[in-house]
Amino acid sequence: MMYFFVPVIIVLMALTVYSLIRGIVAFLQSTQKDLEGDGARATEMQLLQNKMMFNRIKYQGLAIGAVVILLMLTQGGR
Repeated sequence: MMYFFVPVIIVLMALTVYSLIRGIVAFLQSTQKDLEGDGARATEMQLLQNKMMFNRIKYQGLAIGAVVILLMLTQGGR
């Protein structure tokens, strides 16, 4: 069972990092667009930023859940 959960945890961690980076990039682009005064594009970037934050939280929760299940199956490493 460990051979199943370890790759799942790694994939979820990678998705978390990807969502975090995309959210930061969207934040930086929206900040730059706000300074330039382009309101329509900034709204689109803010929506993307919110979506990426939600995805990051979702993937983090799934990764934590997978770790908990793995620990329960291995009885806490005992």
